[in-house]
Amino acid sequence: MLASVLLLMAGVLLAWFGGEWFVKGGVGLARWARWPTAVVGVTVAAFGTSSPELLVAVNAAMSGLPQISLGDVLGSNVVNIALVLAVVLAASGMKAEGEGLWRDWTVALLVPGAVYALLQDGWFSRLDACLLMTGFFAWLWAVIRQARAHARKQPAHARQEPPYKPGFFLLAGLGVLVVAAQLVVTGGKGVAEALGWSPFVVGAVVVAVATSTPEFATTLISRLRGHHDVGLGNILGSNVFNALFIASVAALIQPYKVSLPEVQPSLLWGVLTVLLIMPSRSGELRRWRGVILLAAYGAYVLLTLNQNASHP
Repeated sequence: MLASVLLLMAGVLLAWFGGEWFVKGGVGLARWARWPTAVVGVTVAAFGTSSPELLVAVNAAMSGLPQISLGDVLGSNVVNIALVLAVVLAASGMKAEGEGLWRDWTVALLVPGAVYALLQDGWFSRLDACLLMTGFFAWLWAVIRQARAHARKQPAHARQEPPYKPGFFLLAGLGVLVVAAQLVVTGGKGVAEALGWSPFVVGAVVVAVATSTPEFATTLISRLRGHHDVGLGNILGSNVFNALFIASVAALIQPYKVSLPEVQPSLLWGVLTVLLIMPSRSGELRRWRGVILLAAYGAYVLLTLNQNASHP
């Protein structure tokens, strides 16, 4: 138990430094490419901070426990908003801004419903995975199209600083974030398995929090540096990437049976939490939303654990 606690602490410490470098590099690359920083948040930052979930998905599927991956990605989507973003909002609030915000918010809202519809037969098949991946690449095409249109409107002299320095910080930060997440996953997974939880619940409650460490570091540092659009874009992009792409990777490797009673709380809370961060006309996400989200996360954990007790 002591070793697990030390791993968790080391992972959190590394995540802070990795997040600092990652945000610095991402913002620098956005300026060089003349892309909106929100696009970097929803693509580069989101995909980078979701790399631990991708590693978990591949390892879980190869180990014959793909349910851990599904629990991880669906649980991470709840954690990203109801815990990670909630802590930042409860502390200081945030401003929802940036091009494409409503598009990304709408896609994140629709994703849980799409996943639930495909899992109605109790299986996550390769066909289901292909359909979800098609939706993911359609969304990604829309994001890149918007970024290129924005770049064409910017003056050519905007590219002043070469991309080498921000690129280095981006890659170095991402590497540290991946190591940090793996330390947290290793520490938390052993404790949860010792408690006798099901693979899905281990993924949804423990691994999800662990693999969301990069999102937390990136979102918090983005808020402290005044880059609201990077932080919020990171959360929304991570949720889309997790559910549409990463969950599909595990199913492509090994299709598997799904227990709908176990999955339903994560999907329901996935919709609820996205609704709770619907931007207002002013774009302000005030502190009270963070408090409500934290309460919703507590209820989610209790409900998920109750489902585990009811369906051992």
